[in-house]
Amino acid sequence: MTTFNQFGIKESILNGLKDMGFLKPFPIQEAAIPVLLSGRDVVGQAHTGTGKTAAFAISMLQHIIPKKGIQGLVMAPTRELALQITGEFKKFGKYTGIRTATIYGGQGMGTQLAALAKGVEIVVATPGRLIDHVKRGSIKLNDISHLVLDEADTMLDMGFIEDIQFILDLTPDKKVMSLFSATMPSAILRLSEDYLRNPKHFLLDADDLSVEGIEQAFLIIRDREKMTFLVDFINENKAGQTIVFCSTKHRTRDVARMLLHKTFNIVAIEGDMSQHQREMSMSKFRTGKAEILVATDVASRGIDVPQVALVVNYDVPNQELLYFHRIGRTARAGGTGKAITLVSYSSIGDFNIIKRQIKTEMVDLNKEMNITIKIPDPLKRETPSRRHGVFSKGPRKQIGHSSGRGDARDERSERRVEKKRFRGKRSSNYGLRSRW
Repeated sequence: MTTFNQFGIKESILNGLKDMGFLKPFPIQEAAIPVLLSGRDVVGQAHTGTGKTAAFAISMLQHIIPKKGIQGLVMAPTRELALQITGEFKKFGKYTGIRTATIYGGQGMGTQLAALAKGVEIVVATPGRLIDHVKRGSIKLNDISHLVLDEADTMLDMGFIEDIQFILDLTPDKKVMSLFSATMPSAILRLSEDYLRNPKHFLLDADDLSVEGIEQAFLIIRDREKMTFLVDFINENKAGQTIVFCSTKHRTRDVARMLLHKTFNIVAIEGDMSQHQREMSMSKFRTGKAEILVATDVASRGIDVPQVALVVNYDVPNQELLYFHRIGRTARAGGTGKAITLVSYSSIGDFNIIKRQIKTEMVDLNKEMNITIKIPDPLKRETPSRRHGVFSKGPRKQIGHSSGRGDARDERSERRVEKKRFRGKRSSNYGLRSRW
């Protein structure tokens, strides 16, 4: 069995790892750390929760010299991920004397200038705010010896490619550089060819989007019934915390409000919240002071909370990769977890696209819970009975299919009145099995 001691890592770093309970490296760490320690560039592909932060953090901490200015730079797509990475660096480097600063938009420039003035050796930053500091001279990149692009595919999707190139062009040619990403689109590979020197590629699980360790399930129901089942699933989750993902900020607020009304201990994260509010919510959830996090996709990356045992997709995501990023919040660091997707009639089309990308069998909760449904035919003129479908408990019937559009008008109407209908009432037909 390979251990971190065999990498020749400094005792101060090993002590930090020991405090965290890290003894045996994960595959991406075992593969990448020796190469980075040798001074060779790395392109690493691994899904969320596989330990890639430690892979680049340990090797960077090994070579950084305290009190010698900024030598390490990590670029991340979101403030949440940047803060998470900083937290990991501080844990790994607890006994090294190496200081790390987080630079991101949404926080006051004065706060960041004060942190930089104290002297730091490593900067973890989002591209836009980093450029602001570079232009005003508060961050200089001429002594960078180690550079990391983390979640490079997300930075590409968010339109950061030109900012990244601008920053890379300002750094020394001689440096150890690594690029880590959950997926490897051609644009990311071209970026690595332009800026990395003879990198070693570690494409772990490149064709596997199943997210190992997660038991995935789905339930096809009417939109207005989602809250009833969500409450039941949360109550059945005795193993740890729950994250509920919604597709819009308005939906997030509504779901959070209804869960609060049912006396759950929850926090929420959505785009209109201030950075301070978002950080407070994440802090409460990360420290276990809140049992449930309700969030938009702003939080689908950058949450590393080992206690998350259940992820519920209250809304089906509109991109298949978002689905995998969402459910990857559970089963962290080799653990196990469950992910349930609540599929309304109008979302069946999007969900079928996602299902085709999943390499493992999903649990059909309609069959597990003996709930049969009859999906309205969008080509027929709607009557009240067709519009609302039929739920019954009895002999199992084949679940129909929808184009994903036929029930959209009715679903919008249901959303307008859903708060009136969610009064904690539960039909006796909806019995959950202990498995879920």
